[in-house]
Amino acid sequence: MKQYRCLWGRQRGFDDPYREASHVLKKDLKFQTDYHAFEEAYALAAALIDARKHAELTQEELALRMKTSQASIARLEAAKGNPSLNTLRRYAEATGTRLQVSFNANPTK
Repeated sequence: MKQYRCLWGRQRGFDDPYREASHVLKKDLKFQTDYHAFEEAYALAAALIDARKHAELTQEELALRMKTSQASIARLEAAKGNPSLNTLRRYAEATGTRLQVSFNANPTK
């Protein structure tokens, strides 16, 4: 998959690097194709990051709570690999959230 580098602070009107990255990448057709291929993994990564930020924890603080390394947390949040259900449960417990799994019907095309 193509690597993407964000232009933190180079575009006016963005106070959040994630928002800026989203704006830049939404215009990239190759990124759109790759994103849809890995949509579930990205959705999980976004949910993990949101849970950690809501708990006001750094990756390092979360790693201590989970008895793992900061690098392991970074890999989870970068959608690298397939975390086990047990890992997701530990992440939820460490962030004070509840893990919820659901299956949704695909919309008709």
